[in-house]
This record gives sequence, C-alpha cells and structure tokens, in this order.
Amino acid sequence: MSTEAAATADAHSPFEQLRFARGVILAESQALIRVADRLDGEFCRAVQLFLECRGNVIVSGIGKAGLVGRKIMATLASTGTPSHCLHPAEAMHGDLGRVRAGDVALILSLSGETDEVVRLLPALKEIGAPVVAITGSASSTLGRAAAATIELGPMEEACALRLAPSTSTTAMLAVGDALALAVSRLRGFSREDFARFHPAGNLGFQLSKVDQHMRPLTQCRVAEDEQTVREVLIGATVPGRRSGAIMLVDNDGMLSGIFTDSDLARLFECHRDREMDLAIKRVMTRNPLRVESGSPMVDAVGLMSARKISELPVVNSRGRPLGMLDITDVVSMLPKDSAPTEFARFSSDKSVPLRVVGENEERQRA
Repeated sequence: MSTEAAATADAHSPFEQLRFARGVILAESQALIRVADRLDGEFCRAVQLFLECRGNVIVSGIGKAGLVGRKIMATLASTGTPSHCLHPAEAMHGDLGRVRAGDVALILSLSGETDEVVRLLPALKEIGAPVVAITGSASSTLGRAAAATIELGPMEEACALRLAPSTSTTAMLAVGDALALAVSRLRGFSREDFARFHPAGNLGFQLSKVDQHMRPLTQCRVAEDEQTVREVLIGATVPGRRSGAIMLVDNDGMLSGIFTDSDLARLFECHRDREMDLAIKRVMTRNPLRVESGSPMVDAVGLMSARKISELPVVNSRGRPLGMLDITDVVSMLPKDSAPTEFARFSSDKSVPLRVVGENEERQRA
C-alpha cells in the first residue's frame, strides 16, 4: 500500500476521527479562553449601549457570521432585549427602512472589511443608530467606525484547511451570549419574564403557574367537613370525569381536609362501615398538602412526585380552595420525553412556599 493510501485509510479509522474531533473542540475552547481574557472596557461600553437602547438591537452579518447573528438575535429577544436581523445586502435595497434613530446595530465580521458590511456603515451613521462591532481587529474599517468594538484577536480556524469558519464563529457566538446575558442580568430579567417569552414546550411548562393547569373549583368535589361520609359521597358530585379526592372545608370555607378514594376503600377494608354515618372530619386527612395560587407548576409537580400524591389542592393566601391539581391531568400535560421526577430539580427561589403538614397530622385513623 502506498504512503498516500495508508494515510487515507488511517484518516477513516475511528481513532483518527475521534482524535481530529477532539482537536477541533480543544482548539475552539482554547480560543474562547483567549477571547475571554481580551474582554475590556469596550465590552462594558457595548452593554451600556444596549441598556440605553430605546428601540431595537439590529443584528447584521454576512455568511456564517450572519447565521451566528441570527442566534444572537434570538437570545437577545428571549432574554428581554428587543431585536431583529438585517441582511447587509438586502439593507442596501430597501431593508434599511427597518432601522430607526435610537436603534443599536450589532455587526459581526471577523475581517471587519467585508464589502456588504462596510457599505452599511455610513447609512447606519446617517440614521443615528450606533454600531457595536464583534470583529477580529479594532483597527479594521468596522472596528474604527463602531461606537464599541469587541476585538476577538487573531483566529485560526479549526478545519483541516484552516479556512472554514469554525473557531471564529464559536468565538462570535460566545461573545454574543455574554452580551445578551450581561444585559439581561442588569435589566433584572426574572423567571416570570422568561416564562412570558417561552410559553410553549418543556420550558414553558416548567415556568408556568399552577393556576394555568388546575381544575377550577366548579370541576372539583367540595363539601363541608361537618357532613357525614355518606352525605358527602352522595352530594359532592360534579359533571364530567371526577377527581379521586374531595376537598373538605370548615365553617369559614377554609380548606380543612381531604378525603380520597383510597380513604373510602380503607374504611371498607378495615370493616369500619359504621363510620360512613359519622362526620367526615373524623376520617379525613387533616391539614393536607396544598400549594398557594401563583406557585410555579414545576414546584407543585416536584412535590406530587416526591410525596407520591395524586391530588394537590390549590388555595388562596387565606387557605380557601381555588382548584385542584390531579395527577392524571398533570401527566397528560407533560411535554414528550418528560417525567414528573424531572421537575423536582427546577425549584425556584422565588416560588411561594408550599405548606407541608407534619407527619403526625397527615393521617388520622382509628
């Protein structure tokens, strides 16, 4: 076998493929460390321009830099900074009408000399939109024209030919993330704000509130705790599919207990049929687990999973029942490939504290 053929065969081996892939990732990670070390006051100036922006951040770039810009734009928008993309070539054919005085332009170009980008600069200056540049050199045309220039420094691409944008686009993306998240942090962007911009999918479910998913009181079985078990079972009916639990309230309408299908089965299994004609408060679960209105759904699901309960009352700040979370409803709401146990690790520091009763009060059995 010739030397050239041997080299080709070697390149196709799993060992060589992994060696090369690890080399790409290491090269890019080392470049990120160098870029992080280069950050200076220009980065802070860029952050300030974004914070003071009363319009939109207009993100622009050509080729791979433009594609990276689209991701940065999406991150800015989803973390509280209104933004959209502007293709530099299309801008010169009418799309400059999207830009207004008060906007800030974020332009990405490693060379800082790309023709389409350079031609855009005078127009942005005339409109009154200051430029933040992410570029390889502050002395480039783009770097000199910008109000704030984040200089990446010399970049060697990680591809075998040292040509395909790889290291440079990774660095641009990382700097864009740093900008977006620094601005978001300074704006005081909260979990609640994040939930408002991400209402769908797994993330939206984690950040939603219990009020959005509970069965309203009109669909729950509720009874007075002074009634007998028999009276409650006969009278506490609702249309449609019923929950496996009845919420019991005291004379003031406050949640005092819960009675489940399992509690009823236990009465019969233990031959306590006579208690069917006693006040239900004697056999109900007193002071049950409950969650207040406005609590994150993730905390409620985590609680239901950890305590292995099927029904969780939702109450107002005074303890009056507002609805019920039912495990059958919750499971049907979970995004695909998610399990209730996954949500226990997303507990929020700002969540309303869950009211958990002592173990000695959890069950009252004869």
